[in-house]
Amino acid sequence: MSDKSIDIKKRMDELETLIRDAKGRLPAHSTKPPIMMELLDYEDEYAELERELNLLKNK
Repeated sequence: MSDKSIDIKKRMDELETLIRDAKGRLPAHSTKPPIMMELLDYEDEYAELERELNLLKNK
C-alpha cells in the first residue's frame, strides 16, 4: 500500500469521527444550517477521498 493510500485512509478515519460528531450535534428538529453545512462538507470530502482511494487501488 502506498503512502498516499495510507494518508487517505487516515483522513477518512478522521472524517468518520467528525461526521459522527456532527450528526450527534444535529437537533431532532429544526436543523441548524452551520452544523448541516459542516456535515455536508465532511461527507463531500469523504466521498472524494473514497473515489481517490478506489482510483489508486485500480492502478
